[in-house]
Amino acid sequence: MSLRQRPAAAAARGGGPDPGSGYGSTPPQANDYEEPFNIIPVHNLLADHPSLRYPEVRAAAAALRAVGDLRKPPYVQWRDGMDLLDWLGIFFGFQRDNVRNQREHIVLHLANAQMRLQPPPDNIDSLDHAVLRRFRRKLLRNYTRWCSYLGCKSNIWISERRESPFDQRRELLYTSLYVLIWGEAANLRFVPECICYIFHHMAGELNKILEDYIDENTGRAVLPSISGENAFLNRVVTPLYHTLKAEVDSSRNGTAPHSAWRNYDDINEYFWSRRCFQKLKWPIDEGSNFFVVKGKSKGVGKTGFVEQRSFWNIFRSFDRLWIMHILFLQAAIIVAWEGKEYPWTALESRDVQVRVLTVFITWAGLRFLQSLLDACTQYSLVSRETLWLGVRMVLKSIVATVWAVVFGILYGRIWSQRNSDHRWSAEANRRMVTFLEASFVFIIPELLSLALFILPWVRNFLEGTNWRIFYILTWWFQSKAFVGRGLREGLVDNIKYSMFWVVVLASKFTFSYFLQIKPMVAPTKAVLNLRNVHYTWHKFFDDTNRLAVGLLWLPVVLIYLMDLQIWYSIFSSFVGVMVGLFSHLGEIRNIQQLRLRFQFFAGAMQFNLMPQEQLLNARGTLKSKLIDAIHRLKLRYGLGRPYKKIESNQVEGYRFALLWNEIIETFREEDIISDQELELLELTPNTWNIRVIRWPCLLLCNELLLALSQAKELVDAPDKWVWYKICKNEYRRCAVVEAYDSTKYLLLDIVKDNTEEHSILRSIFLEIDQALQLEKFTKTYKTTVLPQIHTKLISLLDLLAKPKKDVAQIVNVLQALYEIYIKDFPKEKRTIDLLRQDGLMPERHTGLLFENAVELPEDASFYRQVRRLKTILTSRDSMHNIPKNLEARRRIAFFSNSLFMNMPHAPQVEKMMAFSVLTPYYNEEVLYSKEQLRTENEDGISTLFYLQKIYDDEWANFIERMHREGVKDEKEIWTDRLRDLRLWASYRGQTLSRTVRGMMYYYKALKMLAFLDSASEMDIREGSQELSSVGPMKRDGNVDDLGSAPSSRNLSRASSGENLLFKGHEYGTALMKYTYVVACQIYGTQKAKKDPRAEEILYLMKNNEALRVAYVDEVQTGRDEKDYYSVLVKYDQDLQKEVEIYRIMLPGPLKLGEGKPENQNHAIIFTRGDAVQTIDMNQDNYFEEALKMRNLLEEYRSYYGLRKPTLLGVREHIFTGSVSSLAWFMSAQETSFVTLGQRVLANPLKVRMHYGHPDVFDRFWFLTRGGISKASRVINISEDIFAGFNCTLRGGNVTHHEYIQVGKGRDVGLNQVSMFEAKVASGNGEQVLSRDVYRLGHRLDFFRMLSFFYTTVGFYFNTMMVVLTVFAFVWGRLYLALSGIEKSMIQSSNNNKALGTILNQQFIIQVGLFTALPMIVENSLEHGFLNAIWDFLTMQLQLASVFYTFSMGTRTHFFGRTILHGGAKYRATGRGFVVQHKSFSENYRLYARSHFVKAIELGVVLTIYASYSSLAKDTFVYIAMTISSWFLVVSWIMAPFVFNPSGFDWLKTVYDFDDFMNWIWYRSGVGTKADQSWETWWYEEQDHLRTTGLWGKLLEIILDLRFFFFQYGVVYNLGIANGHTGIGVYLFSWIGIVVLIGIYVIIAYARDRYAAKEHIYYRLVQLLVTVATVLVIILLLKFTHFKFIDILTSLLGFIPTGWGLISIAQVFRPFLKSTVVWEIVVSIARMYDILFGVIVMAPVAFLSWMPGFQSMQTRILFNEAFSRGLQISRILTGKKSNEKL
Repeated sequence: MSLRQRPAAAAARGGGPDPGSGYGSTPPQANDYEEPFNIIPVHNLLADHPSLRYPEVRAAAAALRAVGDLRKPPYVQWRDGMDLLDWLGIFFGFQRDNVRNQREHIVLHLANAQMRLQPPPDNIDSLDHAVLRRFRRKLLRNYTRWCSYLGCKSNIWISERRESPFDQRRELLYTSLYVLIWGEAANLRFVPECICYIFHHMAGELNKILEDYIDENTGRAVLPSISGENAFLNRVVTPLYHTLKAEVDSSRNGTAPHSAWRNYDDINEYFWSRRCFQKLKWPIDEGSNFFVVKGKSKGVGKTGFVEQRSFWNIFRSFDRLWIMHILFLQAAIIVAWEGKEYPWTALESRDVQVRVLTVFITWAGLRFLQSLLDACTQYSLVSRETLWLGVRMVLKSIVATVWAVVFGILYGRIWSQRNSDHRWSAEANRRMVTFLEASFVFIIPELLSLALFILPWVRNFLEGTNWRIFYILTWWFQSKAFVGRGLREGLVDNIKYSMFWVVVLASKFTFSYFLQIKPMVAPTKAVLNLRNVHYTWHKFFDDTNRLAVGLLWLPVVLIYLMDLQIWYSIFSSFVGVMVGLFSHLGEIRNIQQLRLRFQFFAGAMQFNLMPQEQLLNARGTLKSKLIDAIHRLKLRYGLGRPYKKIESNQVEGYRFALLWNEIIETFREEDIISDQELELLELTPNTWNIRVIRWPCLLLCNELLLALSQAKELVDAPDKWVWYKICKNEYRRCAVVEAYDSTKYLLLDIVKDNTEEHSILRSIFLEIDQALQLEKFTKTYKTTVLPQIHTKLISLLDLLAKPKKDVAQIVNVLQALYEIYIKDFPKEKRTIDLLRQDGLMPERHTGLLFENAVELPEDASFYRQVRRLKTILTSRDSMHNIPKNLEARRRIAFFSNSLFMNMPHAPQVEKMMAFSVLTPYYNEEVLYSKEQLRTENEDGISTLFYLQKIYDDEWANFIERMHREGVKDEKEIWTDRLRDLRLWASYRGQTLSRTVRGMMYYYKALKMLAFLDSASEMDIREGSQELSSVGPMKRDGNVDDLGSAPSSRNLSRASSGENLLFKGHEYGTALMKYTYVVACQIYGTQKAKKDPRAEEILYLMKNNEALRVAYVDEVQTGRDEKDYYSVLVKYDQDLQKEVEIYRIMLPGPLKLGEGKPENQNHAIIFTRGDAVQTIDMNQDNYFEEALKMRNLLEEYRSYYGLRKPTLLGVREHIFTGSVSSLAWFMSAQETSFVTLGQRVLANPLKVRMHYGHPDVFDRFWFLTRGGISKASRVINISEDIFAGFNCTLRGGNVTHHEYIQVGKGRDVGLNQVSMFEAKVASGNGEQVLSRDVYRLGHRLDFFRMLSFFYTTVGFYFNTMMVVLTVFAFVWGRLYLALSGIEKSMIQSSNNNKALGTILNQQFIIQVGLFTALPMIVENSLEHGFLNAIWDFLTMQLQLASVFYTFSMGTRTHFFGRTILHGGAKYRATGRGFVVQHKSFSENYRLYARSHFVKAIELGVVLTIYASYSSLAKDTFVYIAMTISSWFLVVSWIMAPFVFNPSGFDWLKTVYDFDDFMNWIWYRSGVGTKADQSWETWWYEEQDHLRTTGLWGKLLEIILDLRFFFFQYGVVYNLGIANGHTGIGVYLFSWIGIVVLIGIYVIIAYARDRYAAKEHIYYRLVQLLVTVATVLVIILLLKFTHFKFIDILTSLLGFIPTGWGLISIAQVFRPFLKSTVVWEIVVSIARMYDILFGVIVMAPVAFLSWMPGFQSMQTRILFNEAFSRGLQISRILTGKKSNEKL
């Protein structure tokens, strides 16, 4: 592409060559040195850049330039300055910008790695060989494993044993080749083994060039088979990309069944077999069948796994779990059937023992089922190339069948012998032994796996080796796969999680046997023995009560299958708390506890955050670990008074003060503390010659007054005793010494030097000092006079603190003080001569003392110290509520607590691991605009007003800051300081600017730490003095700043304290260690459209120098053709504009799979460092947490179990909890999951995955194994968690660390929360189908598999089981009541026991309460037990249970529907503030199918049951039996209105109903949206039925048949039936249905035909129909047993039938669509939705009409905000004052 075609891009780069081009185009011009660079100017090592001062950078660049005698590429002019990457780029046809990008990548990484070398290399100016070798091994480890797996020879020709000088160049070439391939692979980065395949061949060709091979065809030196301009992109990447794209296109946007097209995993797994070499060849043969899209003949088809949509997947993936459940259930029923009290007494009987053996028959049957399911789902994997797979499937089914038959025969022989002998004879026993021998052979594989479980290293070795013999041995048990090998953990971990599960399973099975299974036996026998049951309906089978027994057992069995989730929840809570306690979490919960520990806090900060000088060989030894442990104990419990050390070592004190003050000042910049709180919290640098540590005023308050009262009481006590009493409290001692030293300095400072008054003051203090030294103070002076001096000092400080100083009054006070000292204070009076002699009186008396001697200083720092002294002297309260802001308190408490936890030592910044942060961004809010802040909703509330009320203290702090910065009038904020206002609001929402500010704290922290690492004692002392002289109030010069320096050259920028200290190198160090990349996918389009978001992103870049933005640029090349580029830009501070750094051409559009992972994947090539932290758009970070990042990265060096970590889990804090009660429930639930939940998963269970962000990835480990998420369309909709699955399957290790936290926002409105829950539940539904879950279910050992199941898909499956249990229970009761069996049971003798059992089962459902246990327990750990209980009770009063029950319904609906029919999709939740009332029609659209219809169904069942049940006649029994079901009905119907602002406002309810009816009747047309017309919405709700398969449709029809049961049960109980039980009654009732539909059709037809023009005819038809109906009713009443109540009763039977017919008609829509029947279906469906709408609306309307409910609802919804001054009543009634601010 020529330069002319893209002028803008070239212009932005200063007119260089087209960066997308390769080397064949014009060579780079002379302005090469001016070309933009990213972090270091590698192209110009002479540039003035702080990072270039490191010899390691120059060494790495020099190593790359050592081209030496390599054969130069032909056809391109080789120039000086070109390096190995250019050499590779020209030979293999890589893009020039890809080469530039990877050059910096490699140089940066090697330089950083060399900096970390311990001990440092001898020659720091050359690249150390060990660094390079280590990097190459890590980068290519996956490739070498792949070669070994496939049994092909690796193309890395380097001896691992000997080193030669040429090896270094070879190592560089191999690593460079790999990263160049990776950097240009685009979407192929998701298929890591495909990259291995490409690298394998290219490395082979590289070897031929290096070894000077001759081409046989041409006789010349060998050239790569792919070379030329952009050859790699065009000839390697593009063909593979187009295949992927064709597959995605054939998926019909993900709606086609997964089995019909190949996703990323299928493409990747093609490269797991040797056929890729035979079929694809090299250069890639585009005629290969690999490139044929499935559906056409001879395509490759699915590889490795076929994702089939079915509920059987849960059994397939976790068969061991279900086999355990089923076999125990069978055995328990057999044992319990005997009726003995204990199972072991029952097992003494030989009959029972033999019956228990039937479990082996069941087991063999289950194995057969598993093999059948494998064959049914995976048959399409079998092809000519994979025949053995088919053989294995068939053999497995045959063997399982044979076993079942063998066991059946052997079992039958035992009983035939027993029955013929009439006793257990020797022969019968011998046959039993034969059965046992056969069963022993049957379980040999299980015993083998048990042995390997006990010896995990043996299993790891067997799975890790690639010897063919092991493949043959394991061929029967599992298919060969590259991943999922060697997943066993070490012995210690094994024991830990095995013990956990043994206890959990023992509890569950004991409970199940004694409280679930055994109590059911007697009622079961009773029901089976019932004779002569009077059935009220037609019996299809004679005298069988087995269906009744089945229905009694169904809820019991369902609970039995799911209650392990509850047991897991209970035990994991307690284990999590124990782990938390041992990690020292929650020891400092509030400011009071911090006060007690603050004296050790400085030591803890020094110990953890400052690099420790250690001998090189001492680190990591047992001795050093022991010393560390002792030191931590000392710090934690204050042993050996560590604060004394700080007092003696001033540098440590200064360091601590600098860091602490920076944290407090960051708080002030964020407006979470006020100016006054800043002064109370900060550690003032020692400027007044004070002999003790100057603790924050907060700690010293009230201490001086207490010391004074002590001195007063101990009047006659000796000095030693008084001082001993004072020194008992460290803060009191410091307060006394500081008050004295400060007073002394102050008085000497305000009195002029060289005056008599000055010398008198000197003499006074000399006397006092002498008395103190000789311990004669109490003998010399009256301590009772101290309060007088104290009072006078306070009045002096008051005068000094006033804006206008009155010197005369100051002189008066000084004279009064002098008088007190001379006359009242000494115990012995002295004469005037003596006083003159001692220098305490002027020689000659001329006028008043001090009259002309007072001179007040001008500098601000003096008055700051005055304010501090005044606080120490005057404060009486204990200041427990400082700071006032809850968030500030929480952050201080967490940070201080974390410093007493165990964490690795911090290395120096230069020696730390480098890391990046990556944030994917699409089109969310960057910064709130003026309009967004001012626009009011229908209640008159603007976003700003809402924020002012919720964050009232932060708003006051913001206004105070603005006033300090010169704002006179608050109206100026909307004009001159609008940017500040917008930032303030945006930092309280979930915006990109908040995330960027948080992530840039890493950069700020690194600069600060780099300064402290290298600063001398002098620097630190001067620094703290300088900062104190500036003071915090004068530092906020640049108000547009977002918390970081705009330029490395502008070092003295006066916005943040730490920048005043820097020498310059800190910027270079920080930039080398940290990069922040935001993947703004459509930034290019936003710029073109002049979208304000583009300007705001530019503004963020301008103010944050470490921020880079990556985006996809689309360039039009022809009418319908576009080129796509991955572009990286930054803001150049010198040029004062945005510059383009790299532009790498892509093979086509970016988005083939899910959007977010594709966005991350395109930007990951621009990240740097050893680690990458993935941060979402709704996250935040804190400066004090950023200080601990280098400690966290050190975790990569330590082993956790057998392996070092590859993924570091980080704790999250949910910051949206204070917005409303709903947000609080959500954040409480989320907090317990992200803290306690993940803590247990990591330790002891060892199955923590990756649940969204902010985890830190080992970057090189992941980039060679498929990246940091998976992206296949639909199946990977929960893209994050697949990174964890992939990590575990590929032998990684995920840990969890709680000494560091990142903020996270959550959805705050019910509709947002429900959409989020729906997205996650659908994602879990898709995970069930995925190969990752199947492999983890089979490859993990049994106990880890249990942990994995119950914490991922199992949680959702069991939630669904709870709901199914309620339905099964209620439907079962309905059957018993309507059939008449219940009546017969009551009449028989055993009724009470049966009833008791069933009630017992019903209450077990309430054990769901235990799922709230993790929340309570985690809260107790971190905030105290009483707080936790209080919070829990408050939540219940705010109807948290209603919310949790409602969200259980959401999860159930979407999880179940996704598994059955698919339809998972990304749901954007908006993440805004919720102050807006949602209309009824919107709520109806969202929840009609998922909640309302199901709740109404349950309500109808319960109502009919109440009408017909003999048991329900007893009200108490009915309530006890159905209360939880009614609670579910009420929750599902009322929650959307309870949690809707103004949900019970009468006027809004009326408007809502009108709006609903308009929506229902609005006729849909082309382009009508679902929120406009009911019809469009109704069709959208059926989308899943269009895409589902045959089995999905069949299941849907079977489930819909339940609606016909109502009619069947009810018609026999009508008066008109007169007790007849023939089938005719039921058939006759269908005539009623047909008549009803006919009447409806006639009226509907008449309405459409006549209602508009000939209205009289329409009325006539209505009249005729009414008359006919009345006549029929009269005739029935007269001539049959028909009763009037039958009309209402029959409606309860007929209405569900109609709904069932409509539901089935929707399944048959393709056949009915073109017939007249479909119109009738649509018309009746509309009526049903009106009916449901009215049923749901009725209670809402009633509560709206009742007085007081609206205010009560508001109180419930906004209670948390209320307690912080939110005047919601004023807000929600719209009585907002008219003033804008």
